[in-house]
Amino acid sequence: MSKENGQCSSCSEMKEGTCGGEKCSPPPKLHPGGQSKIGRVIAVMSGKGGVGKSSVTALMAVNLKRMGYKVGILDADITGPSIPKMFGVKRVPQSRGLLLPAQSRTGISIMSLNLLLEREDEPVIWRGPIISGAVQQFWTDVNWGELDYLLLDMPPGTGDVPLTVLQQIPVDGIVVVTSPQDLAVMVVKKAVRMAGIMEAHLLGFVQNMAYATCPKCGEKFEIFGKALQKGDTLDGLPVLEVLPIDQELTRLCDTGLVEDTTTKAFEDIPKLMKVNTQVS
Repeated sequence: MSKENGQCSSCSEMKEGTCGGEKCSPPPKLHPGGQSKIGRVIAVMSGKGGVGKSSVTALMAVNLKRMGYKVGILDADITGPSIPKMFGVKRVPQSRGLLLPAQSRTGISIMSLNLLLEREDEPVIWRGPIISGAVQQFWTDVNWGELDYLLLDMPPGTGDVPLTVLQQIPVDGIVVVTSPQDLAVMVVKKAVRMAGIMEAHLLGFVQNMAYATCPKCGEKFEIFGKALQKGDTLDGLPVLEVLPIDQELTRLCDTGLVEDTTTKAFEDIPKLMKVNTQVS
């Protein structure tokens, strides 16, 4: 347990509240379902919505898969899931006992609440504790099999789901997504501070929507603010990738063909995570 600004990272209560801080202990880490063997868990998060967490998660998964790793995605954005549409998957396989993740065209394992709904546009009108419970079940009640990486596509903010994930799922690293706009960076830093309070390992930033390139002259336009360079630092953390506004990637995501993208990114992730699993 640690405290920052008077807040207990185990129960999220303020020290002036019901938690005295001395007897409070964090909830236990949960084990993945069945015989699942997961090498590394990476959470993709941001304090801000609309900065492209899901597209970053998808790109990371696609490129790790191309590198020969076994990859899965747990869509933790329960009320705003995007992953199934990007990969063109509709339903989870029928199974007895534990749930089985859906499989994309290239063999990426995917679990999302949208795969359990009759209609993809059906709203999920749940309160926070129920949403957090669903995320826990996607970890404990799904037979993920053997994976080198499981990526968690997190919802925006620093509320119930991020708190549950960082407390109860053994996250090995966090990638924080932002856009160049100062307003976005300010809100995104809340997620960075939360990770610090929870003593989670921050891998670095991804600056998304950094610029747009004119298709005729090739000039770059920094629409949302100053674009960074890969290898720069932001708030003391390395910038892992700088991604442009990409019309073709947008089209592929909208049509369920994100695995056809030619965008190369996140090739440094294995080195950062020092994965011990063998590429098959």
